[in-house]
Amino acid sequence: MGIVVLTMKASVMEMFLVLLVTGIHSNKEMTKKIKRPKFNVPQINCDVKAGKIINPEFVVKCPAGCQDPKYHVYGTDIYSSYSSVCAAAVHSGVLDNSGGKILVRKVAGQSGYRGSYSNGVQSLSLPRWRESFIVSGETTKAYQKPSVPGTTAQPATLMQVPGTTPEGAAHVTLPRPSLSAASITSSPRPQPVGHRSRELDLWATIAYTSSQYSPHASPGETDSWKPGSVLLDAGFVPKEELSTQSLEPVSQGDPNCKVDLSFLIDGSTSVGKRRFRIQKQFLADIAQALDIGPAGPLMGVVQYGDNPATQFNLKTHMNSRDLKAAIEKITQRGGLSNVGRAISSVTKNFFSKANGNRGGAPNVAVVMVDGWPTDKVEEASRLARESGINIFFITIEGAIETEKQYVIEPNFANKAVCRTNGFYSLSVQSWFSLHKSVQPLVKRVCDTERLACSKTCFNSADIGFVIDGSSSVGTGNFRTVLQFVANLSKEFEISDTDTRIGAVQYTYEQRLEFGFEEYSTKPDILNAIKRVGYWSGGTSTGAAINYALEQLFKKSKPNKRKLMILITDGRSYDDVRAPAMAAHHKGVITYAIGVAWAAQDELEVIATHPAKDHAFFVDEFDNLYRSVPKVIQNICTEFNSQPRN
Repeated sequence: MGIVVLTMKASVMEMFLVLLVTGIHSNKEMTKKIKRPKFNVPQINCDVKAGKIINPEFVVKCPAGCQDPKYHVYGTDIYSSYSSVCAAAVHSGVLDNSGGKILVRKVAGQSGYRGSYSNGVQSLSLPRWRESFIVSGETTKAYQKPSVPGTTAQPATLMQVPGTTPEGAAHVTLPRPSLSAASITSSPRPQPVGHRSRELDLWATIAYTSSQYSPHASPGETDSWKPGSVLLDAGFVPKEELSTQSLEPVSQGDPNCKVDLSFLIDGSTSVGKRRFRIQKQFLADIAQALDIGPAGPLMGVVQYGDNPATQFNLKTHMNSRDLKAAIEKITQRGGLSNVGRAISSVTKNFFSKANGNRGGAPNVAVVMVDGWPTDKVEEASRLARESGINIFFITIEGAIETEKQYVIEPNFANKAVCRTNGFYSLSVQSWFSLHKSVQPLVKRVCDTERLACSKTCFNSADIGFVIDGSSSVGTGNFRTVLQFVANLSKEFEISDTDTRIGAVQYTYEQRLEFGFEEYSTKPDILNAIKRVGYWSGGTSTGAAINYALEQLFKKSKPNKRKLMILITDGRSYDDVRAPAMAAHHKGVITYAIGVAWAAQDELEVIATHPAKDHAFFVDEFDNLYRSVPKVIQNICTEFNSQPRN
């Protein structure tokens, strides 16, 4: 019996060993049959933005043709995640326009992105964005250092978005991470409500094939899968992307076209509904072409009929998209075509600081008129020009020969525009060809160097005060003279690009108190005037004029009007005729202000012709302030009387 038991034990052990060996062999065979899936690099379209892709690091294949300017890129070397991935790759030089594979790595957002032109792609500037990326051609390194043990890439946390469904959505491809046995068998970590699992559940949203789910799977394919069509599933968006789904990067505007622009559109009954729609489309095309923004052009719209009405001002809409939407909502007012009334309203009200006027930007008013105005425009336009407004006129379907008898003011466009050289006028034969004027008009309003009416009597001069500091003036009266100088200076727009102020004091000798380049703000100028000290001495006015020409006006800018304002209380000890002639020949317009014992004949010699407009006399120092308005008026009248061709 004992022998039988031993024999049975031996047989059992032998069978166990056979089964064990067979199992090991079978496991090896099975292991041989189960192959790791091949990594297929997904292809994306040129318009796919980095911010729409969850993964912090990924490899994609770009198609050809991504150099097209319609695919926007923001930044240089480091790009905003709102940029086209493939267009950024072309801009950086990693790809050419034929496409190829790239490695993309997400990095932190930047406080600013600098635009540049590189490799046929113009990237744009952006003030800030919350996420960035860099592009390289090192595609083999994409999945060498997995950040989660057992995976080849770190999946992003996804959040369910109510009201979204996966059907019919646009998807971007991403390879499925290969999971280790440990990660498959271990229990999934609990997830917050509304979040997908960081591993298994994430890839449940991706369309791939596995033998355990597919009835058509063949033996040996238990671990194979097909790249799905989802990188960012339609029903889910990454938590960190929620804020960017509806948020467009807002352009700061074209800095090469920094103008404050008012469109005066014709809402009269004669235009009709169809042509009014064409007019609105023209405005929308202009808004798109201008690239509206706080660092570039700003645009408002005034509609006129019997009376003008501001549809929106300069600061209402700060980008082209919002502006176009507002233009679409404008409704026609009807009535007459009272253009002159509209221009007057714009001059008085539109270009104010409260309405968004920026001061340093040229003011431009584009008047659109169907046929001809029903009121006069000449006087209203003159006042607009004197206020620094550059008026453009677009006349659509102007009066033909048989209609000219009905035009109230013949040649109205030339009477209205800033200059009569053709630059400010556009004549359009038909409303249906109005769209052809978009680019010519944009080019003109952005050519700030040619916006001649931006220069006014208040912002385009170098003014040198030549102040008599002789003993006969006295300390108290000298302070009164300085107050007169300050009162005149207050009337001008002072900056290093607008009007500049300088001052010379003289007796027998001369002293430069401050030059044109020394102070560039009105408060600084007024403080500098206040600090001028009384000198006392004789009266050599002729020598003072020569000194001012040499020390002040020799440093005047070529594009500035040169104004000398000389204040004296007596006859000069030296000759003034030759120095005055020298000033006139050098283009210096001289105003002579005489007080008390000043000689009238000498003032007229010093003053620019005609003397009646440039020489002033007051009997007492305390009456100097009364001449301020007259001096300013004459300066502006002379400026505005210049030819407009």
